[in-house]
Amino acid sequence: MRIAFFASGNGSTFQHLVETISKEALPARAALLICSNPEAFALKRAADLNIPSNLVARKNFASTQEHGDALLKVLEEHNCDFIFLTGYLEFVPPQVVAKFRHRIVNIHPALLPAFGGKGMYGQRVHEAVLEFGARVTGATVHFVDEEYDHGPIIAQQVVLVQPADTPQSLAARVQTIEKGLYAGVLRMIAAQRVVVSGRKVTLLP
Repeated sequence: MRIAFFASGNGSTFQHLVETISKEALPARAALLICSNPEAFALKRAADLNIPSNLVARKNFASTQEHGDALLKVLEEHNCDFIFLTGYLEFVPPQVVAKFRHRIVNIHPALLPAFGGKGMYGQRVHEAVLEFGARVTGATVHFVDEEYDHGPIIAQQVVLVQPADTPQSLAARVQTIEKGLYAGVLRMIAAQRVVVSGRKVTLLP
């Protein structure tokens, strides 16, 4: 399995997954980092890890179609057959989703389908959870489809909301479980234990 990681920022989750592959000798390879932000620290992480990187930002293309075509070209050049989004803040173009159907995975800092959708990322999610008065939140790993935070759910982990929580404190607790949850899904996918049919996901023993 040759994985392309997509990132827009710090890239700590990207690095954690790459290190998981290496330390556990998983049947997978970190083949590429695609980044949407020239200032992203993820690019330095990729260089330090000796992983090829490409800057492919939506703002550099006249249309979503052209952006998608550019992404597919880079993915094909590096023979990638799976995509993990790790803090990627741009919309994945439809032709990329179609080409990689059920082979693009994302992690969201809430229990989908709650608190998802366009514009719901980072601190905004935790602010919305607290404003709503939810008693639980968490993280969700899901396949990516043509809508934001909508694809079939693979795994979720719950985090309790505390009465004194701020968006910052809640974000910190969710972040403590995100990397482990995402790495667990990576292990299952690499072991071919994740089967998807329509919107139903089955995890094999």
